[in-house]
Amino acid sequence: MKKLLPLLLLPLFLTGCFSTPAVTVNNICTLMDEEVSWYRSVKAVEKKYDVPVHVLLAVVYQESRFASDAKPPREKLFGIVPWFRPTTAYGFAQAVDGTWDWYKLKTGNHNADRDDFDDAVDFMGWYMNQSNKRSGVAKSDAYHQYLAYHEGHGGFNKKTYQKKPWLMKVARKVENNAKRYKRQLNQCASELNSNSIWSLF
Repeated sequence: MKKLLPLLLLPLFLTGCFSTPAVTVNNICTLMDEEVSWYRSVKAVEKKYDVPVHVLLAVVYQESRFASDAKPPREKLFGIVPWFRPTTAYGFAQAVDGTWDWYKLKTGNHNADRDDFDDAVDFMGWYMNQSNKRSGVAKSDAYHQYLAYHEGHGGFNKKTYQKKPWLMKVARKVENNAKRYKRQLNQCASELNSNSIWSLF
């Protein structure tokens, strides 16, 4: 039995090791130039829900670092053995099962996948639009949009984030990234728009 124990535990250690490499983004223009279809997706969401591209991208970066199969890290059993994950969050948007199901029900996008960038950012745009309707958060307000995204509309309206200094710090980071992405995108918008058009032919 002692010899079998390492073999039984091996799948636990391997689970989660095989994932899309996270992307470090210093300049969002470079990434959008490389991933033209992603740029088309966020522009489509901006047009559909009136959520700015730089806000969408800043939240995607914070949630998944643009990794399609991102998941929360596993908790540790006895401090060493990887155990269950704390939530069902998955994909580019780190949407949990219940919220994703709500999105599919309300939008009719029943075949949506969380590891599909187009579906993930459409979900984000839809959710931020809901945050605007349900919680009065401006769509351009990356700081409060992220807090509503993390806490849910009920929690945000109750201001549960005020008891979480670490979360407000993360939201401020999202806000700063959104501002940086906005400046960068202003400099490369014409080139990206050109790439997006010509890639269709």
